[in-house]
Amino acid sequence: MSIASNSFLTLAKLVIGLLTHTVSVMSEAIHSASDLVASLLAYFAIRTAEAPADVDHPYGHGKAENLSALVQGILIFAGAIVVIVEAVAALIRRHELQVGPAIVLMLVSAGVNVILSTYLLRTAKRTESPALKADGYHLLSDVWTSLGVLAGLFLVRQTGSAIFDSIAAFAVSILIIRTSWHLVRESVQPLMDASLPSNEEAKIREILASHPAVRSYHKLRTRRGGRERHVDVHVQLPDSLTLIEAHQITEALEERAREAFPDLQITIHFEPYEAELLHQKIHHDGE
Repeated sequence: MSIASNSFLTLAKLVIGLLTHTVSVMSEAIHSASDLVASLLAYFAIRTAEAPADVDHPYGHGKAENLSALVQGILIFAGAIVVIVEAVAALIRRHELQVGPAIVLMLVSAGVNVILSTYLLRTAKRTESPALKADGYHLLSDVWTSLGVLAGLFLVRQTGSAIFDSIAAFAVSILIIRTSWHLVRESVQPLMDASLPSNEEAKIREILASHPAVRSYHKLRTRRGGRERHVDVHVQLPDSLTLIEAHQITEALEERAREAFPDLQITIHFEPYEAELLHQKIHHDGE
């Protein structure tokens, strides 16, 4: 849906922009072209991320979605630079503008992108897909930029001054840069194996502490790759438990964690509590 919509809008904006000499509409054509590339990236990233783990990628391919979101952010920023250059050039050229068709197109563009971005963001929330989330916010930024261009075109029609077209294009570029910054920042964190958000880690700690047999836990590490969360932790259990009993407890903890986070990959290493305390005291000075 996103690919089809952006293909149509890119072509329509390019034609209308050339016919009416409106730099703000041309800038929107560039923006929609970057949306089209981003949608294609998201499509292939999601297909790659769905591939099962293999020998070369034992943790799966989930980070393909984060890479897609990063590239989308960079593309959006590049589009903003082009918009700024075109806006400056338009101030120098000062073409006479025919804004009627451009106004109609911007209204259509805003309406289409409201519907599509809402659908994509709802789907991204349900599937926890970084690539779909990036694409949804990408299209949502188009709604605001289309409204900004509309405002500029209405001012051109009312005043007869083409300068408002360039002002609208500058405003569009600022919004584009802001969107690109947020996308790049969000996509880089999982690629750097940053920890899960504090509220998600707190939920995991709550699950670990809730089992009556858990005496303590340590070395909790969390990270995210695409829509998958990865957790590993050392859990300390009573020394008197048999291996089978300890295994059953860790299985129960893992099941509870997966109920809270469906796409969770969790590894629990269990330790005998008293023996581990003695080991730490003798070999690590109690650390």
